[in-house]
Amino acid sequence: MRSLDKFRGCLIGGAAGDALGYAVEFIDYNEIVKIYGVQGITEYDLKDDVAEISDDTQMSLFTATGLLFGTARGKMRGIMGSYPSYINGSYLDWLDTQREMYPLKKEFQYSWLVNIPEMFSCRAPGNTCMSALAKGGNGTIEEPINNSKGCGGIMRVAPIGIYFNDRRYRVQEIDMIGAETAALTHGHELGYIPAAALVHIIHRITESDDMSIQDAVLEAVEMMHILFPDAKYITEFTTLIKKAIELAEQNISDIDAITQLGEGWVAEETLAIAVYCALKYSEDFDKGIIASVNHSGDSDSTGAVTGNILGAYLGYNKVPDKYINSLELKEVILKIADDLYKDCYSKM
Repeated sequence: MRSLDKFRGCLIGGAAGDALGYAVEFIDYNEIVKIYGVQGITEYDLKDDVAEISDDTQMSLFTATGLLFGTARGKMRGIMGSYPSYINGSYLDWLDTQREMYPLKKEFQYSWLVNIPEMFSCRAPGNTCMSALAKGGNGTIEEPINNSKGCGGIMRVAPIGIYFNDRRYRVQEIDMIGAETAALTHGHELGYIPAAALVHIIHRITESDDMSIQDAVLEAVEMMHILFPDAKYITEFTTLIKKAIELAEQNISDIDAITQLGEGWVAEETLAIAVYCALKYSEDFDKGIIASVNHSGDSDSTGAVTGNILGAYLGYNKVPDKYINSLELKEVILKIADDLYKDCYSKM
C-alpha cells in the first residue's frame, strides 16, 4: 500500500542512482574498471564531500513541483489545465536555472525550486530537453516536437508514478500522463512509451505490497499495447523489455547482460537496463544500483531509473545510509517526497 516510506524511497533512490552514475556517465566500462577496480564504482565520488546529482534528479524534482502546482491551481480556482501543461511550465523554470544566474528576476515561477541556489548548476543537461524547452516545450503525442527517443523523457517521470492513486485516476490515465510528460520534449514513440511504462511500474509497486517488480513490468508491457495499439515500434519495445526479464533469470555477469540491452542513451534501453537490475537485485538496493551504473553509456540515467524502481519497491528505510548521508539536496528531495505524499503545494 501507499506509504511515505515508498515515496521517499522512490525519489531518494532515484537521486542516489543518479549521483553514483553521474561520476562515470561518459566513461567507457573498461576505463571505469581501471579507475575504480574490478567491481567498478561502488561508492559516491564526492566533490567537496557532496555526491552531486545531475539534470536527471533536477528535472524529476521539477516534475513533482509541476504536479503539485497543477493540483493547487485546480483547488484554488475550481478548474485546471492538464498536468503536463503545468509540468511544462515547471520545466521552463528549470531551463532558466540552466541559462541564468541566481536569483531569477522574473516575477512568476511555477516552481519554488528556483529559490534554491544549488539548482543553478549545469550537470550535463540533455541537448534535446534544452532545445525543446528553448522552443517552449509543449510537444504532444499527436503533434511531436521532434523525433527524439533519448532518455531525457523517461529519467524525470517517476514522481507521476507515486503521486496519483487509483481513487483519483484510472491506471491508464496515469500512464498517459507519463507519456504526455515525456512527449513535451521527446516526440518519438520510444521516447514516450517507455516513460509511460516506468510510470506504470512505479505506480503499481507503490499502490500494492503484493505486486512484485516482475509482475508490474509484465503488466506495464501489456498496458502499453492497450494504450498504443498502433504504435510502429511497440514490438521493438516489448522485445527488449522481455529480453531484460529473461537475462535477469540467467546466470550471466551484469556487464554481459547490460551490453546486450544497450547503453541507455535512448529511453527503451534505459528502462530495459533498469528492469534487468531491479529484477536481478530486487531485495538489495546496493547491488542493484551498482550494477546499473557500471557500464559504457548513460550511467546516471540507468542508475536513476533503477533507483526509482528499487526505492519505491523496498522503501526509504532499506536504502543504505551511504547513499543518503552525502547526497546533494537530500532535504529538498525528502520535502518534495513528503509534499507528494501529503498532496500539498509548498512555496519557499
